[in-house]
Amino acid sequence: MERADWLQFKIIVVEPKYQINIGYIARVSMNFGIKKLYFVRPRAKLTGKKAVMFAKHARALLKSAKIYNSIADATSDCSIVIGTTGIWQKAHRTFKRTVLLQNSGKSLRRLKKDAVVGILIGRDDIWLTADEIEACDMVAFIGTNEKYPVLNVSHALSIVLYELTRQKFSLDYQNMSNRKTKKRELEYLFRIFDKSLEKKRMRDKKAVSRIFRRIINYSQPNGTETHALITALKE
Repeated sequence: MERADWLQFKIIVVEPKYQINIGYIARVSMNFGIKKLYFVRPRAKLTGKKAVMFAKHARALLKSAKIYNSIADATSDCSIVIGTTGIWQKAHRTFKRTVLLQNSGKSLRRLKKDAVVGILIGRDDIWLTADEIEACDMVAFIGTNEKYPVLNVSHALSIVLYELTRQKFSLDYQNMSNRKTKKRELEYLFRIFDKSLEKKRMRDKKAVSRIFRRIINYSQPNGTETHALITALKE
């Protein structure tokens, strides 16, 4: 999925039945930066013992969660509503805009900054009904084994949130050890390599030097890898 980092994602969980799933939903939501959860007619206590236990450090999301009486009320402020399903064939029969999750970005790119995208998570026992799916703007599904396609709701949500937010959070890791090698570091590496060739007995040192440069430029080593090569070649 492309360029979804400016959007606001509203996670709407429809009539959850099991506290353990409620807890895991809160936990995975916090993992991906979701600050508030929304529930439609929950059938289990959001702050029950098991829900809080499995939410771990995300229990605050359960305490602050907002409850709606209907899906229509929960999605009234959404610019687009994406329904989720594990049985895409069933949804596709009555709903044309059924897409793989990773292909849903095309519909999100046209949205304005700070648009609210409603992610409708179905019941953990009977999922979303046909009428509820039909009321969505689009339906997204996760490609799985056809013999057993339906994921647990919390597991499915983790994949959905990863796909929607991966661009945003990948930016946080760009300054780790995988930083790009600076031009002056590469030039230093090439000088050291050429100097090491001076003591070698070979017919065409220039050709060897060119090949080394080609390999390094093609592989694009990060800063840590370039430093390791420099250390190994220095006398």
